[in-house]
Amino acid sequence: MTTTTTTASRATERLFTRAFVLLTIAELAYFTADGVAIYVLPLYVTGPIGSDAAGAGVAFGAFAVSALFLRPVAGRYADAWGRRPVLLAGAAIAGLGLVLTPYAAGLGGVIALRLVLGVAEAAFMVASFAAVADLAPPSRLGEAISYNSLGLYLGLVIGPLLGEVLVRVGDFRAAWFGAAGLAVVAALLVGGIGETRPAAPVPTGPAGWVHWASVPICLAFLASVVAMASLLAFGPLHATDLGLRHASLPIVAYGAVVVVGRVVFARAVDRLPPLALGAGALAALALGATIIASWPTPQGLVVGAVVMGAGMAFSTPAFFAAIFARTDPAERGMASGTASAFIDLGVAAGPIALGFGAASRGIPFAFALTAVAALAGFLWALWLARPSLAPVVSSRAG
Repeated sequence: MTTTTTTASRATERLFTRAFVLLTIAELAYFTADGVAIYVLPLYVTGPIGSDAAGAGVAFGAFAVSALFLRPVAGRYADAWGRRPVLLAGAAIAGLGLVLTPYAAGLGGVIALRLVLGVAEAAFMVASFAAVADLAPPSRLGEAISYNSLGLYLGLVIGPLLGEVLVRVGDFRAAWFGAAGLAVVAALLVGGIGETRPAAPVPTGPAGWVHWASVPICLAFLASVVAMASLLAFGPLHATDLGLRHASLPIVAYGAVVVVGRVVFARAVDRLPPLALGAGALAALALGATIIASWPTPQGLVVGAVVMGAGMAFSTPAFFAAIFARTDPAERGMASGTASAFIDLGVAAGPIALGFGAASRGIPFAFALTAVAALAGFLWALWLARPSLAPVVSSRAG
């Protein structure tokens, strides 16, 4: 009887199913395409397009404007139609937007296509987060998010490297075509995943568009997104200004630290209070941004990027674990849409606002502002974590 129960429990706790692995590989393809665009876009805008750092910031964050408004819609449809069709739509639209980018007419054309890519980002990311929560055993949710997010961060490691190679060997057009091909690969992989949505009633009514219980946690998560976006948007430009030969190195170092951290410490998210862990992550992000702002050398940029990577290794798994722990299975799409809308808000507000600061007072000043935002998020996350920290304090006092 005991053996049977143990075997059944292990079967229930299985994480690495075929669907989970296929989803993670599909995300790797999709976010490698994103990684190529992250590296190429600011250089493309300030190079062939003929704009400046402010234009690069606007172009980088523009996709988040459309994605911000469409995340709740994507979440509602992911709950109503299922995760798979929304994933397919996102990958297909991304391929279309990327392949058209080298034909854009000026900065306005690039911004318009970035808005189209925001539609893709909304659909793909919302559905993928919901699918991960569907596939993960409840006791391994944080671990599942950590492993699954490797697709995103390996994409940030591989994508900039691939983008730099494609630009050097070919040109900017080759880089955009390569990114589009990766989006198509993501669509093909998603086609092999069965529907993960649980058979549960779909939420109805006006409140069904926003998961209000997640909003306080999302505010803390927003600060970490602003920090991440500032590094991704201005890291390559700052590296070029500092004379770093390989401008992709800070992004590669950042992404590599995130990947290693999420592999080595995947199970820690399920063993620690997630909001307290998120607060610690924000403290590391604030420290890394401070290093970049106060040490304007290639070494300072790389060290700061590594420290920020250590923070982001825990930020997303911690905050999403806290969110999904408070979410009914029938509302995972809605919660994912709400949480990922804050990703768009951070990606848009960060580079756009900080881009003007960088244009007027230099990129180090933009990173100083980034540190302030991360510190504010740290304080808010600590405030939210008070109930979970109380038992720890009491036990230590005893």
